[in-house]
Amino acid sequence: MLTGKRILLVIGGGIAAYKVLELIRRLRDRGAAVTPVLTRAGAEFVTPLSVAALAGEKVHDQLFDLTTEAEMGHIQLSRSADLIVVAPATADLMAKAAQGRAEDLASTLLLATDTPVMMVPAMNVRMWQHPATQRNLAVLRGDEVRLVGPDDGAMACGEFGPGRMAEPAAILAAIEAAFTAGPLAGRHVLVTSGPTHEPIDPVRYIANRSSGAQGTALAAALRDLGAKVTFVTGPASVPPPAGVDVVRVETARDMLAAVQAALPADAAVFAAAVADWRVANAAGQKMKKDGSGRAPALEFAENPDILATVSRMGAGRPGLVVGFAAETETVVAHATAKRARKGCDWIVANDVSPETGIMGGAENAVVLISDQGAETWPRLAKDEVARRLAARIAAALGTA
Repeated sequence: MLTGKRILLVIGGGIAAYKVLELIRRLRDRGAAVTPVLTRAGAEFVTPLSVAALAGEKVHDQLFDLTTEAEMGHIQLSRSADLIVVAPATADLMAKAAQGRAEDLASTLLLATDTPVMMVPAMNVRMWQHPATQRNLAVLRGDEVRLVGPDDGAMACGEFGPGRMAEPAAILAAIEAAFTAGPLAGRHVLVTSGPTHEPIDPVRYIANRSSGAQGTALAAALRDLGAKVTFVTGPASVPPPAGVDVVRVETARDMLAAVQAALPADAAVFAAAVADWRVANAAGQKMKKDGSGRAPALEFAENPDILATVSRMGAGRPGLVVGFAAETETVVAHATAKRARKGCDWIVANDVSPETGIMGGAENAVVLISDQGAETWPRLAKDEVARRLAARIAAALGTA
């Protein structure tokens, strides 16, 4: 519940602004007070009357309001809230916040505050993927702005891809998580998840059967213990959890770059099933059969070893580095050797032989390998494995 919490809600301009009306209702149902700030562009999509009626408070939309500026109203707004939520966070609003511009009430509030800020991006897929937006996103992450979404999906513009605003239920879960005090409060944990896709040509790729379910469950469990979670995910079939900072990647090299950009972290958990090799001679155009019966010759190159790279960093290495080992035979022996070879602190090993049904399934049976030896856990739901591992991580960081 959010009883007694004050949310300053900045509503940006975009068709997704209609979702904010449902968000306001849900926040108030849980006891939160919502103070709305409506940008000029936001007012093109939702009316001040509808926002005020649902919030039960005056809508603020002017930087220079003679009835409040004698008391520096824009400063008071930014300081009186427990959390500032920007939804939808347009490319323009994100750029202003990243660059420290104060051109209107919304951007001035974001610059003048020392209150935690959460942004819910929503924009066209090309705008989201543009290098300028990604640069601004990196700055905001560095400023410890929490991010919710964006989701993949169809957009009002007719295109499909990342940029769709998260749903009200996911935003609400993220807000509730932001107020959850736990043993990992104030800690930053990096989690990788899902498979990587290594292109053969523009339409084909090498991948594996990982669904991303275990990494997703772990990110959610760490979030529930109060951690700030950066979730670097390949193209998984399981959607990422709400309330974490999601970074989507495709290839192993993309994942390494995203991991390095997300550091420093107190702990890093590498649950992703990263492809060991990539196609060195990937074709620029779709390869076609020529009737000769000869298959094209694919040349392979080793992908970067993300776990080993982070484990051996020296300065800036996370205090706890956890790897995963998916094996099909002599699981403990292979995983123990992997821990020594990579230089990580723990290895979470499991048997992913087809008959186990673990890869892509709802359950897992793991062995936790550390300098204390090998500890076998019973077969459990992946959510329960995640909760147990998150609790171990919290205990380890608590004694660091």
